[in-house]
Amino acid sequence: MTQSISLPIPAAYSLDSYIQTVNRYPMLSLEEEQDFARAWHDKQDVEAARQLVVSHLRVVVSVARHYLGYGLPHADLIQEGNIGLMKAVKRFDPDRGVRLVSFALHWVRAEIHEYVLKNWRLVKVATTKSQRKLFFNLRSLKQSLNALTLQEADAMARELNVSRKDVLEMETRMSGHDVAIDPAVDNGEEGYSPLAYLASPDESPAQLFEREQTERLRHAGLTQALENLDERSRHIIQSRWLTEGEAATLHELAAQYGVSAERIRQIEARALQKMRAAMPA
Repeated sequence: MTQSISLPIPAAYSLDSYIQTVNRYPMLSLEEEQDFARAWHDKQDVEAARQLVVSHLRVVVSVARHYLGYGLPHADLIQEGNIGLMKAVKRFDPDRGVRLVSFALHWVRAEIHEYVLKNWRLVKVATTKSQRKLFFNLRSLKQSLNALTLQEADAMARELNVSRKDVLEMETRMSGHDVAIDPAVDNGEEGYSPLAYLASPDESPAQLFEREQTERLRHAGLTQALENLDERSRHIIQSRWLTEGEAATLHELAAQYGVSAERIRQIEARALQKMRAAMPA
């Protein structure tokens, strides 16, 4: 909406008084609802929109009660439902021939569903539209806390028009619990937390960065050390140590330069010593 609407806030410490307050707002007659809806729809009259919202706050309270079984605060459920109500008022067309309460129920439930799915578990249990539908339907159809039998799963699958696998997979997700990766231990003893057996054997980002930096420095140092050698010494080192193919032997290099193999070994040793002195530790 283009302007803000002032609403009573269902704070946790005053939830009862909030519910009493919204129940005192009178429901609108069809004529009143049509007049306010047209004033908002045609003229963007915010006061008319406020009247539509506050007269239906009791509906949100009623809907939110049905989701208390998820262990989430009633006040938070109501607040999310109120957001859905305001979205419904914003989109309500009085010429469609339906009452606002019927139109708003979809938006109120959609916002509460989104809140439940985001906050019921740290890890999302339902991500697709079909999974969300299955999540809420399965909660309402399941009669006990016990695991479903195959016969019960088949019956639910037929009723919800999904496969048995989908039902059993969603039940497994719903029955799981959040576990702290490294929970605090109060008794002073060492605990065996998931952090101990979920740690990756790979290098940490810091170790990986340090290794890459070291290799980069060594490569730069190696390049600089080679440039400090004379041409013959550089060729001997590259042929002996830095070639991708088979390394040249002392005798092959001796024949190439017309000297003894011992002389090539001496040049190689001096060159390596000079390079070590030039490269970073």
